[in-house]
Amino acid sequence: MTEFGRDVPYEVFEIPDFTLDCGRTLRPARIAYRTYGELNADKSNAIVYPTWYSGRHWDNEWLIGDGMALDPSRWFVIVPNMLGNGLSSSPSNTPAPHDGPRFPAIRVRDNVEAQYRLVTERFGITTLPLVLGWSMGAGQSYQWAVSHPEMVQRILPFCGSPRTAPHNQVFLDSLRAALTASVGFDGGHYTTPPVQGLRAFARIYAGWGFSQAFYRSECWRELGHTSLEDFVVDFWEGFFLDGRDPNNLLTMLDTWWNGDVGATPGFSSTEQALASIRARAIVMPAEKDLYFPPEDEAWAVSHMPNAEHRVIPGVWGHFAGGGAPGRPADNADTTFIDRAVGELLAQPSGI
Repeated sequence: MTEFGRDVPYEVFEIPDFTLDCGRTLRPARIAYRTYGELNADKSNAIVYPTWYSGRHWDNEWLIGDGMALDPSRWFVIVPNMLGNGLSSSPSNTPAPHDGPRFPAIRVRDNVEAQYRLVTERFGITTLPLVLGWSMGAGQSYQWAVSHPEMVQRILPFCGSPRTAPHNQVFLDSLRAALTASVGFDGGHYTTPPVQGLRAFARIYAGWGFSQAFYRSECWRELGHTSLEDFVVDFWEGFFLDGRDPNNLLTMLDTWWNGDVGATPGFSSTEQALASIRARAIVMPAEKDLYFPPEDEAWAVSHMPNAEHRVIPGVWGHFAGGGAPGRPADNADTTFIDRAVGELLAQPSGI
């Protein structure tokens, strides 16, 4: 029986010398991960489902379960934690001289190459029926298909993009400014977390993670909150004060800001990289996502040879795809995404 939750032990894969896009080397790079289900004899049932900005592996579990498309009785689901998230190699857990603000810059391609090493060296897997993910996990899904077209049969990026848009970068810059200007941040050399900056960070995030219609309809009540202020403090401030280190957040923010599959060696543009994708794809933006609006992903799909653009309807904005804490597991968005995962897995592969 598959166990779930943050208290279940996870595993770590070490790469002794892992040279990053920025030219620096982690010695070692540590990739924390959890698996759900069993790898079959011919190693043909593995699915990679990366984490997202500040998420940990257990935050992906809302889309894994008995009777769901990602059923552990059928699939071997690998959830690798992003570099910088506090479990994999990060500013908060890397010893000097690469600790804290000295931690190297991480790109989406670095995450995918580390995951590729995990999948091939730890498990001997050569084919992936599916790579999927939410938000920054979606960006990693695109990158997997560009970097390893011979291996990835299908992708399902939801509420994310192959290239971070300028408007999204403006949002990320506001988050960076809130943290770095905080009392006690001290250039990242803090001895205790700068709580004031984390609370300001959360307040900015609160205006982006859910849509205007979500707030207008007071959908936060469905998450058990009694007022708007209760929601912002309990959900958003509580989220970023729950063990999320500011230097880790800044590392992952930089990864997000610089996301672009067009930066992959061998390509001269995002369009060219997208056109190279061989995997069959269902690309699923949320109808009212303020980070990754449907028109941006329609543009991406227009450059992909074997992709469908399918919009998640509703008012939940970016969190239509995030399994928001406190939301019933049988909500319409989860059902919509789960159905698409099942349909995609039932279709012929793109390779």
